[in-house]
Amino acid sequence: MATPPSPPGAERTGGSAVRIGTLVPLTRPGWVGAGQHLLAGLELAVREVNDAGGIAGRPLEMVVRDTAADPQRAAAAVEELAALGVAALAGEYHSVVARAAAARADALGLPYLCSSAVLDALTGQPTNWVARIAPAQSHGWRVYADFLLAAGHRRVAVAAQPSVYWASGARILRDRLRPRGGTVVELDMAALAPTAVCDELVDSRATALLLLVGHPEPAVPIVRSVRRDRRLGEVMIGAPAGQPEFAEWASLLGGDGAAIPFLRYLPERLGPLGARVEAALRERLAEAPSFVAFEGYDTITVLAEVLRSQGVDRARTAAAWPRVAVEGTRGQIRFSRGPGIGVWQWARPPIQVADRDPVAPDRFRILHVG
Repeated sequence: MATPPSPPGAERTGGSAVRIGTLVPLTRPGWVGAGQHLLAGLELAVREVNDAGGIAGRPLEMVVRDTAADPQRAAAAVEELAALGVAALAGEYHSVVARAAAARADALGLPYLCSSAVLDALTGQPTNWVARIAPAQSHGWRVYADFLLAAGHRRVAVAAQPSVYWASGARILRDRLRPRGGTVVELDMAALAPTAVCDELVDSRATALLLLVGHPEPAVPIVRSVRRDRRLGEVMIGAPAGQPEFAEWASLLGGDGAAIPFLRYLPERLGPLGARVEAALRERLAEAPSFVAFEGYDTITVLAEVLRSQGVDRARTAAAWPRVAVEGTRGQIRFSRGPGIGVWQWARPPIQVADRDPVAPDRFRILHVG
């Protein structure tokens, strides 16, 4: 049955504030650290928008809902937020959750600017209602595969949990590596204990192990097991999904968490806006901000510019995605359509492969730029 349209007047926000519905994972099993960074970036940008006069004199206000990495909970939150009359939807980190949110937003005619989820198939069909700040997974993970090849890794094992996101990542890696003489060996973490991964790695003769699993479980136990196995001293551990970016990773693993390359969506050097926002985020978070915090800030920056120019009408907001040209913390943001991607996509956000320096795990090294 088709979903009925939003009730009359739902495109207008209530009261004097312009409200943005915001989806963030703030409790387990969601990745709480990522959610906190995302929320910090969103909140900082909202504060700055309001300090600069808001949206045509009206304050911008976020209505935050915790998704806890639950797609059904996110879909229900979108329904609630749409009924509350939010002008647009923002946020979310987990790809499978953002996919559920995007489907409901599309059905309800609610503009959604996705902050951090990278799954290519964010919607089942092309839509004008959804745009995305984060790069598509196919783009970022190909960059990671190119890094592996450049580092001499041709036989790569992936420790993977069942998930559309992880399966998509494994497929992207396989498709990129195979024509160049590479092989991907999949280790099913639904059947293997972290300690059993070591024997599988020895048998597979892989030179790299990629963590396509949740954090902290089972990612942290896998890293500990591999690091302590003398047979695997030459095996590189990688985490393309970005787990080592967050301080929790270093606090749980210490030196074992260093030298594990991951994807992060930052330029080699921040410009003036990025540097200013980095300092403000560092003060707000009491730690170095991750790329996810910058994604949150950029999300509000884009939405504020669209709402200022188009008003708070939902249809006009969605129609404005292809005309966006906004200076974000990591470069100018423009949306376009890419092959196989059904949403408006920032086509070329900065992408790098980085790791934590074994000499100083709080410091990051840039290993490869896409």
